[in-house]
Amino acid sequence: LVQLVESGGGSVQAGGSLRLSCAISGYPHRSAYMAWFRQAPGTEQEGVAVMYSDGRTAYRESVKGRFTISNDSNLSALYLQMDSLTPEDNARYYCVVDPRPRSLERVVSNPEGRFDWYHWGQGTQVTVSS
Repeated sequence: LVQLVESGGGSVQAGGSLRLSCAISGYPHRSAYMAWFRQAPGTEQEGVAVMYSDGRTAYRESVKGRFTISNDSNLSALYLQMDSLTPEDNARYYCVVDPRPRSLERVVSNPEGRFDWYHWGQGTQVTVSS
């Protein structure tokens, strides 16, 4: 059973930073597409950052230069360093993992990029005040 458990969310003022973590257990494959999605109230989930286990990454345009996705070498953890946070980053952030090939750019730029992920965490709330 694959389990994803996010942590690290919280409340910060605009301009602050947070580091989200996702503990991954039970994942049986040697490679993975891993991503962070977020969802604000009344909106659909959107891809924020995605990476493949070979190190390739892609970012949503609005977070480029501010957010950094990374993982450990054992596919047991995923991270999202978030700097220069703004109120527009307010959302619940979810960790997702899947072994099936996909376009990294599509994950972060196309609304349909949120579909077809096997494994989701429960999410962690990020609140940014102005």
